[in-house]
Amino acid sequence: MGIEEREERERQIQRELRRKQITAAARKVFSAKGFNTATMEDIAREAELSSGTLYLYFSSKDELYATVNIELQKYMQQRVQELADIKEMNPAEKLEALGQVLYEIYEYAPSMTRNVLHLQASETLQNLSQETLDMINGILSQTLSPFSRIIEEGVREGYFEEHHPVAIVDIAWCIFSGLVLWEESKKMFNPRKDYLKPTLDLAMKVFARGLAKEGFRKNA
Repeated sequence: MGIEEREERERQIQRELRRKQITAAARKVFSAKGFNTATMEDIAREAELSSGTLYLYFSSKDELYATVNIELQKYMQQRVQELADIKEMNPAEKLEALGQVLYEIYEYAPSMTRNVLHLQASETLQNLSQETLDMINGILSQTLSPFSRIIEEGVREGYFEEHHPVAIVDIAWCIFSGLVLWEESKKMFNPRKDYLKPTLDLAMKVFARGLAKEGFRKNA
């Protein structure tokens, strides 16, 4: 490797490290303040950089938010994909195990997860550019694809009644997002009320039994 190639490689490494520094700061600021209230100046201050430096790496708050959002969703996709790939579990068992996986996703970044779910359930989406919306929607579709795979396998192998996989996945996502937001709101009144994990586990078990074919339901 020549001197120029080595120097270019070092510059690329430094750029990647700086991007990670910025996204880590953005994750913290967005979690604390929400998308609307957070500013690029807040993020620059958290990252201990100038605002001008931030704009060398991200053109806008929209782009930075999309990057942080996509990081979380990629982790979600990875975890659900791992569940879908388990050969020792049948589709019904995978669906019941989804509660534990979803809780682990929440635990990975609780504040950011809440922020993302609040964003999706509010008019704040109107403040994002169409390009950013398309990016988030695209990665969300990829994230939820392993859900669809579990449902499709269950129908094909005779465990589940036949329904449109997208509709079933939408219901599962709404259960997750709704329970996270509801349980978090209850904790605001009483911090000791931390029932998200057992509630998610129960919800997925009930959900799986509701999808089960009659014969399988009787044996479950």
